[in-house]
Amino acid sequence: MAERVLTRGELNRALLARQGLLERALITPAKAVERFGGLQTQHAPSAYVGLWSRVEGFAREDLTAALTTGRVVQGWMMRCTIHMVSRADYAPLTAAVRLPRRADWLRTHKGQREEQLVAATAVVRDVLAAGPAAQPTLVAALRDAGIDPAVFPGTQLWTDLVRVPPAGTWERPRAHVYAPAAAHLGTAAPAAVPEPPEVVAAGEELLVRRYLRAFGPGSASDVARYAGLTVGATRAVLARLDLRRLRAENGEELVDLPRAPLPAADVEAPVRFLSTYDAVLLLGHATRAGILPAEFRDRVFHVRMPRSTPTFLVDGRVAGAWRFDDGRVRTEPFVPLSSAAARDVADEAERLTAFHAR
Repeated sequence: MAERVLTRGELNRALLARQGLLERALITPAKAVERFGGLQTQHAPSAYVGLWSRVEGFAREDLTAALTTGRVVQGWMMRCTIHMVSRADYAPLTAAVRLPRRADWLRTHKGQREEQLVAATAVVRDVLAAGPAAQPTLVAALRDAGIDPAVFPGTQLWTDLVRVPPAGTWERPRAHVYAPAAAHLGTAAPAAVPEPPEVVAAGEELLVRRYLRAFGPGSASDVARYAGLTVGATRAVLARLDLRRLRAENGEELVDLPRAPLPAADVEAPVRFLSTYDAVLLLGHATRAGILPAEFRDRVFHVRMPRSTPTFLVDGRVAGAWRFDDGRVRTEPFVPLSSAAARDVADEAERLTAFHAR
C-alpha cells in the first residue's frame, strides 16, 4: 500500500490539534504537560500562558499548585533546556537523555572535564543535603571549595536537580532554587547512574511517543532535534516502536503514532496566543507545518533578543506579536487582518488580559 502523503496544511492542523490549539482540552496541568510534550520554560510565566491557550478553564493557581505538590516538575530536560514535565515522566525522560546530555556538555564546554564536574557535583549535593538552596549559595560553595563556579550549570547533568517553588512560578519567575529530585519528590534516587540499558530504552521510547503525540507526524531528524539525541540513536528507537509511515509533500519519510489525529487541512483554526519559547515555534516541526512563515522569523527570533517574541496565530499561522503592557495585552499584526480576524484577535487579547489580571 502506498504511503499517505500529507500536505503542509494537513501537517499544520495535525500539530495544532495535538497541541490543544484547535480545541482546548479539559485536563489537569500534569496530564497537559504529558500530552503537549513538556513545556519549555526558560521564562516560567510562558508555561502559564501556554496552558491557558491549551486547557479549558485553566487558572494560574492550577499550575502553581501542581508545581508546589510535585505533580509537575521543572528542571533541565531535553536539549539541556528547562522544561516542565509530569512527576511520572521525570525519571524515565531523564534516564533517556542523561548520557547524551553529558556528552554534549563536554563537547561544547571544552574547558570542563568530567572529573571536575564530578567533584563539583559532590559539593552541590553536600549543600543540598541540608535542604533547597538558591544558585548563589551553590556557586559560593564551589568557589569556597576551590572549584571554578562556571561549572555549576553542568552539575545538573551529573545529579538530578529540580527547581523548587515558589521560585520558577508566575509570581516568582526566576527558577534559581534547587533541590535533589528524589528529595523534592519523595522518591528513591536511581539505584545506578547511568541506569540499566532496559531502563534507558524504556525512557527513550516514552520520549519518542511524547514527541509524536504532541508534535507529530515527524521525521527522525525532528524527533532527534526535540530529544537532543543523534539521528542514528533516534532511528534505533523508532525501529523498536509500532508506528505508521507517512510522507511529506517533498517525499521525506514521516513517522507517527497509529491512532494520533490527522485533521483535514480546512478544519477551522481559532485565534490562539503563544508566549515566549513556545515549542510549537522552536523546532523543525514548525517549518514543516508552516506555523511560522519564513518572512516573520526574524521578527520572532533574533540574536539580539534574549527571548522569542510572544505571538498570536490566525488560521494556524503566526500573524503578529503581542505584549502585556500597562495592564493590557496589546497586539501588533504583521499583516493586514480581515475584519473578522481582527475582532477575534481583539476578543482573545481581552481574555488574556483578564487572565493576567486575576
